[in-house]
Amino acid sequence: MTTLEKTNLRKQLRAQRRALSDAAQKVASRDLDRRLRKLTPARRAGHIAFYLPNDGEISPLLTLRRMARQQHACYLPCLAGKALIFRRFHPGQKLRRNRFNIPEPPQRRGNARPAHKLDVIFLPLVGFDTQGNRLGMGGGFYDRTLSHLPRQKTRRPLLVGLAHDFQQVERLPVQSWDIPLDVIATDRRLYWLSR
Repeated sequence: MTTLEKTNLRKQLRAQRRALSDAAQKVASRDLDRRLRKLTPARRAGHIAFYLPNDGEISPLLTLRRMARQQHACYLPCLAGKALIFRRFHPGQKLRRNRFNIPEPPQRRGNARPAHKLDVIFLPLVGFDTQGNRLGMGGGFYDRTLSHLPRQKTRRPLLVGLAHDFQQVERLPVQSWDIPLDVIATDRRLYWLSR
C-alpha cells in the first residue's frame, strides 16, 4: 500500500464514521460496551486508559463511566510534545481542550501515569485488520508513546483497539515502529490476536 493509498483509505474510513447519525453512534457505543464487559483482563485491571471520542470514533464513554463507578482508576491521553501521557480522569471533572480541541484532564501533581504502568489501554482506530495492525489518524502520537513499551505481552499493558466494525480492512501495511494490538473490540465482535 503506497502512502497515497493509505491517505485515501484514512480519508474514506474517517468520512464513513463521521457520517453515522447520533442514534447510530449511541447504538454502536452500547454494543461496544456489551463486548467490553466480556473482556476479563479489563474487568480485573486497576489502571485503564480510555479516550474521548472525536471525529466519529466509536465511543467508550459508557464503559469509562461504568468502570469509574466500579472504582477502577481511569485515565485519558494528554498531549506531551509529540507523544502522550495519561492523566487520571474522574467523571464530572472540568477538562481543558488541547490544540486539537480534544478535552484533557488538567495537569495536577500525582495525576499522571506512564503508559507502561497501565494495565489496559483502549485506543481509537481509523482502520484495522485481523492481524492486529492499526491505522491511526496519522499523527503518530500513540505510535511514539507505545514504542517505549516492552514487546513481551506479559510485561506491558493490554492494548485494545476500538472501532466500528466497518473499519476493518483486509490487510494494512506494517511499519517497523508499529506495535500490534492484543485485542480489537468493535460494536459487533472481539478479535483476540495472538503473536
